[in-house]
Amino acid sequence: MLSFIRETGRCIHRQRYLILSMARRDIAAQYVGSSLGFVWTFIHPLVLIFVFWFVFSVGFRAKPMNNVPFVVWLTAGMAPWFLFSQIVGASAGVVVAHANLIKKTLFSSEILPVVTIVSASVTHLAFLLLLLLLLIFQHIAFSLYILQFFYYLFCLWILTLGLGWMVAALHVFLRDVAQIVGVVLQVGFWVTPVFWDIHIMPAKVQTVLKLNPMLYIVQGYRDSFISRTGFWHHPSQTLYFWCFALVTLLLGNFIFKRLQPQFADVL
Repeated sequence: MLSFIRETGRCIHRQRYLILSMARRDIAAQYVGSSLGFVWTFIHPLVLIFVFWFVFSVGFRAKPMNNVPFVVWLTAGMAPWFLFSQIVGASAGVVVAHANLIKKTLFSSEILPVVTIVSASVTHLAFLLLLLLLLIFQHIAFSLYILQFFYYLFCLWILTLGLGWMVAALHVFLRDVAQIVGVVLQVGFWVTPVFWDIHIMPAKVQTVLKLNPMLYIVQGYRDSFISRTGFWHHPSQTLYFWCFALVTLLLGNFIFKRLQPQFADVL
């Protein structure tokens, strides 16, 4: 396990300049021909947060969660979920989208999901900025626990790298994978406590829901920005998450490496 992690880290470090260059091109390509350009990165999450806030706070009259305004609590949960869904959703077609590189040059295609993670993380900064502005607007004091979100962000990167390798490789051979991923992400959004509190569920249901690794990260963001709770207060959930994430990372890398030699022939 340690040798695999070291080798993966070395591979990413060796090609860091290529990864950053490709990520910049991916971000720029999203706004080609757009008058507002990068501003749309902030507009999309802002509109999304406003719609959910209006529906649940105004329409359904959602009450503050643990004395925290609902819009702040909601944004803290939406930020990691939409980064997760953006990375996994984009990773499904990333190998097919770069078929010209894979067929014509000696190219390390395993870095493509890493490029997706980097470019999506830039968009994630817009969500985080909005969250910080909401904390200031609602007079919620900052604390050192905010720095803990870097740990949960790293957790999310590890989880999505494994899933990204998996879906990217499978999509080359089965083009329905992207559609399946889209459906799974839609279902995952509603079963992950992004806009509802897990404690409203019966204890047995909570046990099942905690098998979802994204629950650990969503709650972790809220612990970091709102409730000021350290991850060491959840030892069993932390152990489960890392077991799940590392198995996913190994399995995703195994599937990608096993199918990688056939990419050029299929594409």
